[in-house]
Amino acid sequence: MAAGSWVYFAPSARNLRYLIADTFITTQHRSLAKYIIGENELKTRVTEYNTRFEQMGDEIDTHDIQPVAEEKEKPLVEIENISGSGYTGYVMIVNDPTKVRLGIPSKVGTGEKVSDMVKRTGAIAGVNGGGFADPNGKGNGFKPIGVVISQGQLYYNGSGGKKSTQIVGLDRLGKMIAGNYTLKELTDLGVQEAVTFQPRMIVNGKGLIKNAGEGWGVAPRTAMGQRADGAILFVVIDGRQVGSVGANLYDVQQILLEHGAVIGANLDGGSSTVLVKDNEIVNSPSSQYGERYLPTAFLVFEHPEQVDLPNIWKGLDSKDIDAGKKRK
Repeated sequence: MAAGSWVYFAPSARNLRYLIADTFITTQHRSLAKYIIGENELKTRVTEYNTRFEQMGDEIDTHDIQPVAEEKEKPLVEIENISGSGYTGYVMIVNDPTKVRLGIPSKVGTGEKVSDMVKRTGAIAGVNGGGFADPNGKGNGFKPIGVVISQGQLYYNGSGGKKSTQIVGLDRLGKMIAGNYTLKELTDLGVQEAVTFQPRMIVNGKGLIKNAGEGWGVAPRTAMGQRADGAILFVVIDGRQVGSVGANLYDVQQILLEHGAVIGANLDGGSSTVLVKDNEIVNSPSSQYGERYLPTAFLVFEHPEQVDLPNIWKGLDSKDIDAGKKRK
């Protein structure tokens, strides 16, 4: 009781209260945070995060990639184990950024597990991509949030009339693009593969999250970055389990910076976080239902030009898609 009273009332426990609240905010149980910081403070907290995350996507990115000739050719994909205070995870390095494509489901009306996307398409590896409408944490994974661009084409537009959206993706030359852009700007930039998600954490070589207090709680995480030599970095952090509670966004940002990222952005995390390599799930997804059905994934191919990924959202209006309809 004494410990509980300290957490709820002591000024010295303020940071802990906000950490607990932020952790709830990142889950489908967001409303529980009101019991920690109050309903009004919860609304204020969410608004502040959304405003800050939007602003983090505004600075113009000027980074360029300069592939470096190696004396010995590197493997296309390398995976490194990482660990920190309270978490374990992986960094997947894709040494040729032009080998990354956006995977999407094969059936109308349902998302697809990343492991199934990898197997079906013959990919070497894959990680989860953008967010999706997820009512009560039981969404069917078929209604993405924002936009989906695949093979240079706009496959899905659920931006709701917004002038710009914060995307994470790649252009035709393998340069990572992340931040706030209009659809016209994305076309002019030659964006080939992209999803909507936020925040962008690194731009022009500098981290935008100043400390752990701005890190949006502790959770499983997935993020994407790029080094100056073009290599793509995918960070995957396990969470909500024994041995790995999770990481905050500051942790993820620092991992990307330590690995040489000059640009980096958050992807969908939580129970969606998954890393697949050679048809095996590498990490330990936290979902109680097992690997989740998702609308998008970043996949790595030896020969991406041979991959056919037809648009399953063609002819559908985002307003008419039932995000909670049971999968067949």
